[in-house]
Amino acid sequence: CVHTENCFVPTSEIIAVEETELNKKQHNTGKWQKMAKPHAFTVYYVKKARNHRWRCSDVTFWCVDEHLCNQWIQALKELLEMQKSRPKQLLVYINPYGGKRQGKRIYEQKVAPLFSLASISTDVVITEHANHAKDNLFEVNINKYDGVVCVGGDGMFSEVMHGLIGRMQKDSGIDQNNPKAPLVQCNIRIGSTDCICYSTVGISDPVTSALHIIVGDCQPLDVSSVHHNNTFLKYSVSLLGYGFYGDILKDSEKKRWMGPMRYDYSGFKTFLSHHYYEGTISFQPAKHTPGSPRDKDSCRTGCYICKKSGQQLAEQHKEYGLKHE
Repeated sequence: CVHTENCFVPTSEIIAVEETELNKKQHNTGKWQKMAKPHAFTVYYVKKARNHRWRCSDVTFWCVDEHLCNQWIQALKELLEMQKSRPKQLLVYINPYGGKRQGKRIYEQKVAPLFSLASISTDVVITEHANHAKDNLFEVNINKYDGVVCVGGDGMFSEVMHGLIGRMQKDSGIDQNNPKAPLVQCNIRIGSTDCICYSTVGISDPVTSALHIIVGDCQPLDVSSVHHNNTFLKYSVSLLGYGFYGDILKDSEKKRWMGPMRYDYSGFKTFLSHHYYEGTISFQPAKHTPGSPRDKDSCRTGCYICKKSGQQLAEQHKEYGLKHE
């Protein structure tokens, strides 16, 4: 661990270590250092805030001995190299119309500098039309990448998910139209925004998502496939809508020019249509014991609430049914 003021930072949450320029002001006081032949290095690390928000912070260490300074830098970099789950090469898809047409700017100003700081190489693709990312994933050499990053909404995540899973099945000779065919697991991780971010890291924030990607966090997601008459239709994660919800999404797609307001408009319009829906749902009960807030399965979010005292934690468990480490 590295000691930073009043806390300890585990090496798993260190983003990068860099030698610091000698004429740089000291980080904490803002005063010029008066040391004989000073040498310094800066440790960039994850600072966790409330509401699951993460930020990049830093602390600078000053040494008179240049050899000692270099030893620390080398030792910390070797520890970072031991973090095998961290990505080295990422494929980034940016929807220029996402985030109210701010997706490209947000990536370049908030995310790309963090990837560069963490020495992560990126290949960036600006999507030009629907299914551009999906089609591209069937062509690129995906084995050279540790993960794929989506800059956009849930639609971009859906494209990448279908492209990656479809590519894996194709390369493995699996017929996606066969509902009983076992799917080959995709080992390439995906980082995204919106609904997927809320369900994995607890907040839709580009900096928080980028930092989770940098430190190699991974949250497994179950994927289900949808078939009709032995024909593959879609893959689904997080949620699957039918009937009223499906009609809203179908109608709202024609009004993307309205922005987020299209969902309110389409929802009101669909509600006034007074459609009703019929369907049959069948499922297979889980064979294992259902989860419980009192079991030993740890929560992986690393949220602020996990750090509360035992009594507060017990109250949260009782109120929300959460599982924490």
